[in-house]
Amino acid sequence: MDLRPPPTRPHRSRQLSHAQLVAPFVLIAGVTVVDVLAPPEVHLGPFLAAAPAMTASFAGPRMTGFVGVVAVLAQVVVSTARTSLADLNHTFQIIALVMISVFVTFFAHLREVHEKEMVQLRTVAETAQQVVLRPLRDRVGPLGVASVYLAAAAEAQIGGDLYAAARTATGTRLIIGDVRGKGLEAVGDAALVLGAFRASAHQEAGLAGLVDYLEAAVSAELDGGGDEGESFVTAAVLEIPDDEPVVRLVSCGHPPPLVLRRDGAVVGLDVARSAPPLGLAGLVASTVTAQTFLFGPGDVLLLYTDGVLEARDRTGAFYPLSDRVAGCTGMRPQALLDHVCADLLAHATGNTLGDDAAMVAVERPARP
Repeated sequence: MDLRPPPTRPHRSRQLSHAQLVAPFVLIAGVTVVDVLAPPEVHLGPFLAAAPAMTASFAGPRMTGFVGVVAVLAQVVVSTARTSLADLNHTFQIIALVMISVFVTFFAHLREVHEKEMVQLRTVAETAQQVVLRPLRDRVGPLGVASVYLAAAAEAQIGGDLYAAARTATGTRLIIGDVRGKGLEAVGDAALVLGAFRASAHQEAGLAGLVDYLEAAVSAELDGGGDEGESFVTAAVLEIPDDEPVVRLVSCGHPPPLVLRRDGAVVGLDVARSAPPLGLAGLVASTVTAQTFLFGPGDVLLLYTDGVLEARDRTGAFYPLSDRVAGCTGMRPQALLDHVCADLLAHATGNTLGDDAAMVAVERPARP
């Protein structure tokens, strides 16, 4: 399941409300009438500059320019009605209003061009990510599987969340991770990790060896880039044997997966010692070891990226994932993700996330 907002469109093409369309003209009409009727020593003409300025905040250059022209014509009417166009004070007011209208129209144009470029960049990044981040099958070996990608607010840059699953001769291996950074560079790094995982998941005998291979692949790509310590990938790499009721986990600085037990308990898989994020092993002396946890029939494993935990409500509180899934025992993987997604978006301010998020649910089927 992939929940991505449609590509954003520039401000000028957004549907404007009736109040937004009318407000600048009401302001121009009001200032014009009051200025004509006001005593000679009162000059309200400068307030006409507010009309094109306010229009530029929600409309494009055409609408802004049109309001500017109307404001200038209104100033001409005021000047003619009160004295004459030859009056020096009104002449300077007209010139100033023309200059302001031209400036705000130009800036509205620049903003629109920038927004178009941002839309194009995000569209390219989303397309690349969709190619890289393939949906998981609903069944991998004996396991029931569901995955979801939640896009952040349309104005945010796309992130480097990743997940994949691969079958081996004795079980299933999974990875979920989050690349530091945003945009096309993050998508490229995610593609590197996923490619390395898919190429080696069925070859490496042990989980620690698989993580070492991923670390070598990421480090080799970063070598010589001049950004040592700046680019890395947090990841959780897991192995679920077909014939043992366990899951083996190596955490590379990633949030701990949750297991929803068949008996209703929710358990976080906190490792005793986490490996450094992929790409940072050269900076930190460490030994990769896999830790084993119970994962029995009827249990559901929930993997997620930090975009889930970092979703804030209007009070600034983070999303309490483990508390919210406490009553979800017995749900199938897809139903669980549907529930969490709806609850997460309801929790987030404005029903939008500040960062992309990904989740994978894995169920070991109950014995008949």
